[in-house]
Amino acid sequence: MKAEEYLKGRGAQYNPANPYLKQEYVADHIEGLDEPMLSNSKTEYFTENPKKIVNRIDSPDLGLSYSMNPYQGCEHGCIYCYARNTHQYWGYGAGLDFERKIIIKENAPEVLAAQLEHPKWQVMPIMLAGNTDCYQPIEAKKQLTRRMLEVLLQYRHPVSIITKNALILRDLDLLQELNKLDLVHVNISITTLDEKLRQKLEPRTASGAKRLQVVKQLTDAGIPVNVMVAPVIPGLNDYEIPEIIKRVAEAGASNAAYTIVRLNGNIGPIFEDWIRQAYPDRAEKVLSQIADCHGGSLNDSRFGVRMHGEGQFASTINKLFRMSRQKYMQGRSMKPYNYTHFCTRAGKQLGLF
Repeated sequence: MKAEEYLKGRGAQYNPANPYLKQEYVADHIEGLDEPMLSNSKTEYFTENPKKIVNRIDSPDLGLSYSMNPYQGCEHGCIYCYARNTHQYWGYGAGLDFERKIIIKENAPEVLAAQLEHPKWQVMPIMLAGNTDCYQPIEAKKQLTRRMLEVLLQYRHPVSIITKNALILRDLDLLQELNKLDLVHVNISITTLDEKLRQKLEPRTASGAKRLQVVKQLTDAGIPVNVMVAPVIPGLNDYEIPEIIKRVAEAGASNAAYTIVRLNGNIGPIFEDWIRQAYPDRAEKVLSQIADCHGGSLNDSRFGVRMHGEGQFASTINKLFRMSRQKYMQGRSMKPYNYTHFCTRAGKQLGLF
């Protein structure tokens, strides 16, 4: 696809074949159509009413026990997003479909409350969202994330939020109430402070400067904030690590962490198509260095290795991050959660007697 034909405001530019579908529509003879099949870039919304919203995390690379996602698909359009592959389970594509076919889980707050009421529920932090951004644009209208936070506050349950959208500031009142009980951690993802790169890499997200403002406003309000420098893409944004750590430290962040990009499944060809169009002069270098971090492949599913990679470039990135964190954030850490406040409706009822 030629650069001038690219869809503005989108990360991916096509849908790779869905491995779970036996049949799909394709434009084999595009000259016979009035317009290209992919020219309509309008976002569509679909409703889902799941029976379960909180899922246990089995990965040994992650310390949390649960995650929940009020939305499937994400309009932010981050080209590297690992969640793209999950959209295929719903019968959609990991490319354009992931960004413009958004599934809204309308009953998420009610299902969350029901799961917390289960007698065998074990209290551990729930990651909100962990797969797609819970503060993506549709949240401004639907407010599912806010309603879920209200449920968590009602039950006094710990939560860890990750986002790259300034809309989180809308819910500062709830975050402050949760924080009074040591029940909330916020993770702000900052991939780059280069606005030109951000517009190509994460086309519908808040700017890096805006995210720094979010970090400051949250920390000024006493909310513990961890900044995720993620993903680090060698040859593209790795040089920014010291400046990002410096700026988030100045904004008051309590901690910082990083991951190296990995391009599993259909994310590989989607990213490769993007990098060859967006940065043709750097494409081979970037792809080669990513592969060097993952044993010669763009993808990596090995527990214990996949998040930070291995090899020369991964080692250099790790050292740069550790030196930057030691220089600008030494002695800082996230305060621990308090698990003792949790109380179900049934428990509150018993407390009356």
